[in-house]
Amino acid sequence: MKCVICNSPDIKKKMVEEEIRIGKDVAFVSIEVLVCNNCGERYYDRRTMKELEEIERNIKRKNIKLEQVGRILKPTGTM
Repeated sequence: MKCVICNSPDIKKKMVEEEIRIGKDVAFVSIEVLVCNNCGERYYDRRTMKELEEIERNIKRKNIKLEQVGRILKPTGTM
């Protein structure tokens, strides 16, 4: 397999943090996917996509316990 972006053959399975956005909240999910070691392009197979979709559904239904691990701050006025 070669990367569709940079044509590199250097593609390996890696653990990545995938973001799932729920309203203004973001949940990070660790998942193993193929990643191009040259440009960072990620490749998701059907099984992985279904797994991410199921996790997102369970988060929306509150069937998965989430732990707060940080805060995101945003300026409120003009500078």
